[in-house]
Amino acid sequence: MAGEWKDISVGEFAPFVYGKSLTERRRDPSGDVPVYGSNGIVGYHTEALTCGPAVIIGRKGTVGAVHFSTKACWPIDTTFFIEDEDLLLLRFKYYLLKSLGLEHMNADSAVPGLNRDAAHARIIQIPPPSIQQAIACILGTLDDKIELNRRMNKTLEEMAQAIFKSWFVDFDPVRAKAAVRSEHPNWSNEQVSRAACPNLKPEIAALFPDSFKDSELGMIPKGWKTPTVGKVCELAYGKALKAEHRRPGTVPVIGSNGQIGLHDHSLVKGPGVVVGRKGNPGIVSWIDVDFFAIDTAFYVVSLDTTTCPLTYLFYALRRIDLANLSADSAVPGLNRNIVCGSKLIVPNPPIASAFDKHVLAIKKRAFSNNIQSSTLAALRDTLLPKLISGKLRLPAALLERVSETKLKPAEHFLKESEP
Repeated sequence: MAGEWKDISVGEFAPFVYGKSLTERRRDPSGDVPVYGSNGIVGYHTEALTCGPAVIIGRKGTVGAVHFSTKACWPIDTTFFIEDEDLLLLRFKYYLLKSLGLEHMNADSAVPGLNRDAAHARIIQIPPPSIQQAIACILGTLDDKIELNRRMNKTLEEMAQAIFKSWFVDFDPVRAKAAVRSEHPNWSNEQVSRAACPNLKPEIAALFPDSFKDSELGMIPKGWKTPTVGKVCELAYGKALKAEHRRPGTVPVIGSNGQIGLHDHSLVKGPGVVVGRKGNPGIVSWIDVDFFAIDTAFYVVSLDTTTCPLTYLFYALRRIDLANLSADSAVPGLNRNIVCGSKLIVPNPPIASAFDKHVLAIKKRAFSNNIQSSTLAALRDTLLPKLISGKLRLPAALLERVSETKLKPAEHFLKESEP
């Protein structure tokens, strides 16, 4: 196999084309054409600069970052891009460029920039097109599944948000039942529920009232309450844990900006809810596993899990727009007293329990997708340098059926092929 590979320069194999300026003012965000900067998608437009899929390379800003667009796009003038009529060959070029460490080829430390001539001069080894296509197919299959999981999780989260909005913001089941009740005052609750909420399970529809009452937050379903945040949950302070004090482990360390490292033991049993306190105040995050919350964040403790499970509090706190409750504009920080004094709507316990059960199932499915994606990403990252360098040889049978390559063959040759 080694004799089949040849030396060639990057410029000969994948010549970089300069992106073209497209200021934000000139973009039409109603379009679906992604606009790429050096750090990825920065907007959308109605026209494309490329003829089809493209590889985008950061030229200024995020130097050397490599992105793959599966559709025609507009790379702006902080980028280079390359195209190829063969999608698999283009994808191979994407993976090869990612393996070159272009981010370290900064030509100007004051104004970071990737020098095209220097990048073009790099000598690389490439296999024949059939092997390029096989490599792209294998790695692409893994990336496609990761992307599919990402889209599935986006849909799952949108489903959870839609349920919360329908039940607890728009009060759709209550309004529907109230309308049917006004027409059929003598019907039973079961009859009203079936007629008003045909898309809900009867046992869930029956939990909602069929009338409203006035409250400090406006009209709310009868029997529901409007306590302060501090009456139903506690915003507990995270604990200080400097990087040098963390011990090797698998427990995520969570700050106001999300995960910032790992530790060997947890502070909070997951799943849990974290609220940014300093740095990124008011951002509410869902954490699927046990975690360690540091002192730039609060973690939420429900004081009554029957009426306010964490799933409900997660979406309810996000509705309050905590990010605007910053106590100090110079050093943004979330004022816990102000948050705890804010009002929120709390449903009856059976409805909260039904929501919790449904949303937990959604989040567990999304978490499972994330675990699978992490496994696939690790497999891809292991395969990429070995395949690109030729250290991992592809079985002849696999090359013959490249168009049928699935995840199973990829995992198989990782174990069985000769280095």
